[in-house]
Amino acid sequence: MSSSQTILITGCSSGFGLLAAKELARSGHTVYATMRAVDGKNADRATELRSVADDEGLSLHVLELDVTSDASVEQAVAAVIEAEGAIDTVVNNAGVMPVGVTEAFTVEQLQANLDVNLVGPFRVVRTVAPHMRAAGSGLIVQVSTIAGRMAVPFFGVYHASKWGLEGMSEALRYELSGKGIDVVVIEPGPFTTNLFPEAPSPADEERLLGYEVENQTLVEMGQAFEALFEDSDVPTDPQILVDTMVRVIETPAGERPFRTTGGVDFGVAEWNAAADDFRISILQGFGLEHMEGVRTQ
Repeated sequence: MSSSQTILITGCSSGFGLLAAKELARSGHTVYATMRAVDGKNADRATELRSVADDEGLSLHVLELDVTSDASVEQAVAAVIEAEGAIDTVVNNAGVMPVGVTEAFTVEQLQANLDVNLVGPFRVVRTVAPHMRAAGSGLIVQVSTIAGRMAVPFFGVYHASKWGLEGMSEALRYELSGKGIDVVVIEPGPFTTNLFPEAPSPADEERLLGYEVENQTLVEMGQAFEALFEDSDVPTDPQILVDTMVRVIETPAGERPFRTTGGVDFGVAEWNAAADDFRISILQGFGLEHMEGVRTQ
């Protein structure tokens, strides 16, 4: 294991965040598992994490953090800095996956999703980055998705947020590299988490009336995903992605790939590899190749 880090993770009430908080703490890191409503609807999860910390003697702490609130993010980051003196790694994991006919989502639904999936990570980065710049080191892990690198029907709102996250993260990687801060993206495929069961649907039912055939296609797509999750030979166990996340975090600075897929990636890993040369050539075209990767001060 690499040296112990102080790690802040968003979205720890379920899925990857919940598992990663436990796994990273068990690996010897100091982990701040954050979520909304720690004394409300997520109280059971908060209690679960605290019990694991007590039972196993882990440095695992639970904090309130709502990525859609500037004040909440600032308060959580300030609390960690006060307690630990620094945040070595932040994992922007909180996210929501709307599924349905794109036109039938309302403007308000699109804005709400962007606030969680794109603006939320931006809030966290803006709050954490000054501390990392002062320290001359740090790691920002953006949990994206293969849907941030490809497009299929019925995921238009989700694509909008995750494609945006990918582009923002690429720019941040370049801009922060000279400050000793590494920015990486992890792209899960479909896993058996709560993303699918809790996926928001379009709210404009009137718009859906013109999409009868497409809605039947969506039903069939859902059935295909269910079959995928039920197949024990297909890598859809969330632990696979968490193991990947831990490996990336514990890789020395300067050696981490920018993008890492996990699980069933439908060829995105190959696409990333093929596109990487093009990505670097763009930097070279602008005379900015020195901004790729971490540069320690």
